Amino acid sequence: MLTLNSSKRVSILVHVLGWFALITVLLLLSPLSWRVDIPMEFWYRQIFLVCMLLFIFYGNMTWIVPTFLFQGKLFVFLLLILVSGVLYLGLIIYFENLVHLPELMFKAFNPDKVFKPGKRWLSGDVFHLMLYLLSIGISTAVGSVQKWQKDETLRRELDQQRINTELSYLKAQINPHFFFNTLNNIYALTNLDVKKAQDALLKLSRMMRYVLYENQKEETLLSKEVNFINDYIELMKMRLSAKVTLNIQIETPKEDLVIAPMLLLPFLENCFKHGISSQQDCEIFIKLEVMGKTLFFETKNHIFPLHPDSPESQENGIGLTNTKRRLELIYPEKNRLKFGIDESSQDYWVNLTLNLE
Repeated sequence: MLTLNSSKRVSILVHVLGWFALITVLLLLSPLSWRVDIPMEFWYRQIFLVCMLLFIFYGNMTWIVPTFLFQGKLFVFLLLILVSGVLYLGLIIYFENLVHLPELMFKAFNPDKVFKPGKRWLSGDVFHLMLYLLSIGISTAVGSVQKWQKDETLRRELDQQRINTELSYLKAQINPHFFFNTLNNIYALTNLDVKKAQDALLKLSRMMRYVLYENQKEETLLSKEVNFINDYIELMKMRLSAKVTLNIQIETPKEDLVIAPMLLLPFLENCFKHGISSQQDCEIFIKLEVMGKTLFFETKNHIFPLHPDSPESQENGIGLTNTKRRLELIYPEKNRLKFGIDESSQDYWVNLTLNLE
């Protein structure tokens, strides 16, 4: 609201200064340079002229241009401009004759000559028409710029609403996806080690608080996100066998950087969903480091086929797809995401560079 009021004040100030400059240069300075005794009726005519120009300028900008030009009625618009110009010039002539201005001005410039009624100063009428066209041209331009600004503001608001709606939808998909996998892990632990299952539930409750409070925000501290990641990895460790080696290199951020909450979680889920085996030796590599305002995140894991009847096999990469879309919406031109499969080792790798400025 403060910004809007400030913009309105600036707009009003620009209008006032613009009209002051026009009146001073065209309607005041030039007559004062004539070095003759100008009759008072001339200044009455100047005041009348200014009022006419103001009426034409704002009438055209606020009514004629929006009603006809912007509605595609170009012929009607041009006809109104033509009729208004004739009316404008006619009113000026009528006012000048009413106060006998032509005779008074002739005597001011030619005191020794006899005035002949009916003879007009053609260059004066041309000057008035130029002022009229200048007023019409500028007011049409100002009206067009204002419409463009309104349309652009509306477009941005609609785009922001669309983005917010889409992000809310993506978050709604990510949360069940995350808890679905985590609860499956805890369920598996209940058949193996009840104590580990209880510890896992405690960690999950702490992670749920993060999801409930932080995931509803547009951004959170990177340090909180890193703590969440560490909790998640610790939770995953409880179900890993001795066949799995974890290579974790997570740097604790020192600055108060912010990031979209739960942005990196799908990459971690992907590692633990596809990269572990109870029968073969395997390694999961996770690295996170921060240099200045830039976050570097890497993962690598071997790909083990999932059982076709398992819930995970039916997800078809929902988490990764949503994360890519969130990166596009939240960090346009600020992220570089690469991923692929090493054909020689069948390792799946992810490399994310994210500018957090």
